[in-house]
Amino acid sequence: MSLLVVGLSHRSAPVSVLERASLAADTQAKLLQDTLAAEPATEAAVLATCNRIELYADVDKFHAGVAELSTLLAQHSGVGLDELTPYLYVHYEDRAVHHLFSVACGLDSMVVGEGQILGQIKDALARGQELHTAGRLLNDLFQQALRVGKRAHSETGIDRAGQSLVSFGLQQLAAGADPGLWAQGKRALVIGAGSMSSLAAATLARTGVAEIVVANRTRSRADRLVEILQQGDDTTVRAHAVEMSVVGDELTRADIVVSCTGATGLVLTVDALADALGVTLDAPAEPETVTAVPAPADVDQHAAWVENGSAASAPRRVTLPAQSTGPVRLALLDLAMPRDIDGAAHRIDGVRLVDIESLAEASADAPMAADVDRVRTIVSDEVAAFGAAQRAAHVAPTVVALRTMAADVVAGEIARLDGRLPDLDEKQRAEITQTVRRVVDKLLHAPTVRVKQLASEPGGAGYADALRELFDLDPQTVAAVSRADLNDPNRGRS
Repeated sequence: MSLLVVGLSHRSAPVSVLERASLAADTQAKLLQDTLAAEPATEAAVLATCNRIELYADVDKFHAGVAELSTLLAQHSGVGLDELTPYLYVHYEDRAVHHLFSVACGLDSMVVGEGQILGQIKDALARGQELHTAGRLLNDLFQQALRVGKRAHSETGIDRAGQSLVSFGLQQLAAGADPGLWAQGKRALVIGAGSMSSLAAATLARTGVAEIVVANRTRSRADRLVEILQQGDDTTVRAHAVEMSVVGDELTRADIVVSCTGATGLVLTVDALADALGVTLDAPAEPETVTAVPAPADVDQHAAWVENGSAASAPRRVTLPAQSTGPVRLALLDLAMPRDIDGAAHRIDGVRLVDIESLAEASADAPMAADVDRVRTIVSDEVAAFGAAQRAAHVAPTVVALRTMAADVVAGEIARLDGRLPDLDEKQRAEITQTVRRVVDKLLHAPTVRVKQLASEPGGAGYADALRELFDLDPQTVAAVSRADLNDPNRGRS
């Protein structure tokens, strides 16, 4: 196993860099195909969310793999390699497994414990399977990550350590008030109909808003989301869909706006918001410059930054727009990456804007639940188990090839016996054949069982090579067994 992950996230890079590096769906597909075409990589998968972009690959050379994956991320994101490199982190083999399992459990999320990442990991796996870039290693890895994440949520109270970005964002909009009481009776506009927007609409409905309007570029998807909302048993919210062309009109009637689209430019400009509220924008106030320290990373990730000389762990200077004061007339929650809503909306009197960047700053101070330690233990145990299983799987094709060779030897000797003793009846021939097979099986049983046990231990990968050398096994035969196992239609299903 030579698993490598190169990526950047809200923990290593400012939101401005994450925005520029975000990857559209077609760009992700091209990145995967180009990664597979690169010499060091034999498998690839990309995990791209609103606050992380990670490229996973099975590589045969570490340094060449890091260089190639970093270059490909820069090329497809459009951010220059020199600019991107200080924000990249690198994990290899067991540390890469540990990282993905931690991500799946919500330990590396902006809001610790949020469960939406599981759906995003599932989507990343499905994309790799669809494009045939995810092979045995990445299929096993991502399938197990999903199981580990589900285990963490079912066996601990990690859900209490945080909520989804939507719930956390609504808490920030409520500014200390109870979100349910704050949202009661309000009219919400949801822009977009993807997975995050659907989660936002469902959360708003449960929170107690009176009405939800869904706007999307594809009207049929907006209609479908409305249909789902109206079928819910836990809410009586009124909901209907509109065209994107009338969003400006809907803004004049909305109390809450949640936007999460795949647009590459702004969906709501500061001028459009000002027009909707019937206000005139004053000249921008002098911005305030503060020092922002990134949210603390876990020990492994921090070590990766240090090893790679990353500047991302150092405090950075960011510029915050002037905040409006007075009663809130319009609450805006921007969950898109790159952002949907103009950050200058802060300047409009009566507008409160919460976006990915402000959520990151707020969540850095969020209290950690005691269950987080339990989840970390689960992750460590699962990483060890995954490594042992992978090492054992590495030797399995060699064991199968050995037994196949032994069966061929038995068949050949029985055929020779038939030539020398043609008068043997069927009963005698069957008894001799059974005896020879029992002898071979008994001779092979102990060494094959033991080699599987040894291979599952750290440093056990070399036992497969030793077995091939000792029995002079044809490497092509072993490779053929591996390919047959990989093409098994039942493999990796859960």
